[in-house]
Amino acid sequence: MVKHFVVVAGGTGSRMSTQTPKQFLPIKRRPVLLHTLDRLITADPDVVLTLVLPENQMDYWEALANKQGFRFPTNLVNGGDTRFQSVKNALDTLSGKGLVAIHDGVRPFFRSSLVLEGFEKAAKKGSAIPVLEMRSSVIRITKDKIVPTNRAQMRSVQTPQFFKLGQIKKAYKQKEKKNFTDDATVAAAAGIKLHLLEGNPENLKITTPLDLELAQKIADVFEVID
Repeated sequence: MVKHFVVVAGGTGSRMSTQTPKQFLPIKRRPVLLHTLDRLITADPDVVLTLVLPENQMDYWEALANKQGFRFPTNLVNGGDTRFQSVKNALDTLSGKGLVAIHDGVRPFFRSSLVLEGFEKAAKKGSAIPVLEMRSSVIRITKDKIVPTNRAQMRSVQTPQFFKLGQIKKAYKQKEKKNFTDDATVAAAAGIKLHLLEGNPENLKITTPLDLELAQKIADVFEVID
């Protein structure tokens, strides 16, 4: 069965207060995005890789990949104005039967076992969404009140998220909504049953300068963890 891996890397670096897009900032002298792709290839070298980037970053990426010696076959797709549109653009280039994992390019510390287990579960169940139990107390804010929420019933959601290709392609044909924050919300809105998978605590999404500092520390020990 063909296994696709779609990596979405459309960051601009605004929350990093830098002109360099966050996916190209260095961790141990290697760009975040390349850490992510290296991890993927280590986990499963047989995947078909699709990388989604803003059009104005394509040339920069190709020069960077060449400089860093990244040679893995990669299908480049132009990103959209939103994550939803970027993922849809990528899925529209994929055909046939198979599985697909959709991942944020600025999450470089997913474990190899997560990729293998995710594809296996999606093949059997149709989806596999990595989650973590909530450690902090949780409240729900509405227009009228603040409602304490039982954290035992809540989970934080990570990527990569795994699906049968035909099902998630169909889900992305629906009209985009504001509450589509990831692929799981899109899938659920289309009636796809979500099956959960235990995520990795170190699977950090790098968004802020503090995240980047933490990533430098995680990189020191991640090979041992994985």
